[in-house]
Amino acid sequence: MVYEARRQRSEIRLWYGSGKDSMRGSYGEYGDRADEGSMMTPVGENRAIFPGSFDPITNGHVDIVTRGLKIFEHITVAVLHNPEKDTLFSLEERVSLIERVLDFPGRVSVESFSGLLVNFVEELGTHVILRGLRATSDFDYEAQMALMNRQLSPSIETFFLMTSERYSYVSSSLVKQIAPYGGDVSGLVPPFVQEALAKKFKDR
Repeated sequence: MVYEARRQRSEIRLWYGSGKDSMRGSYGEYGDRADEGSMMTPVGENRAIFPGSFDPITNGHVDIVTRGLKIFEHITVAVLHNPEKDTLFSLEERVSLIERVLDFPGRVSVESFSGLLVNFVEELGTHVILRGLRATSDFDYEAQMALMNRQLSPSIETFFLMTSERYSYVSSSLVKQIAPYGGDVSGLVPPFVQEALAKKFKDR
């Protein structure tokens, strides 16, 4: 990950309900829209970076951001741009899909970056990286990355959230394996993403 001076930023909105595992983005699948008074008050002015390729964003990603907002005042969804890696969706398409799925001004922002994640985190003036864990296999990799990031920048900490059970098997890679053959991915990704996948593979 090489730091890229030019970044792409936009404010987005995220809704979430108050019930167990309830959440609602602009695609409106779970719970009711919660007003500001019903949200759990975040601790202090804490901010976190939620990095990933998001190719594409899944319901598991939305779950982590939703629950992360109960802890952090602001979350930046950091979309990785790696010119050497082939992706199904372009950087612009991935950012656009995230903008459509998540919609909560002032609480969540979307930016693209390339290069070392620690450089990007320091550029934004924060020190927390938010990561989701689906299984123990995720932890082995994530623990290595967290320790390496601390080696590169001792002020940076990694905050882990276990993915909700209903999304514990969901990944972008799995979605991309199913979608080309017409498999039902409605429970894996938001409707906007499902439509984008259908169009993407229809055009191929």
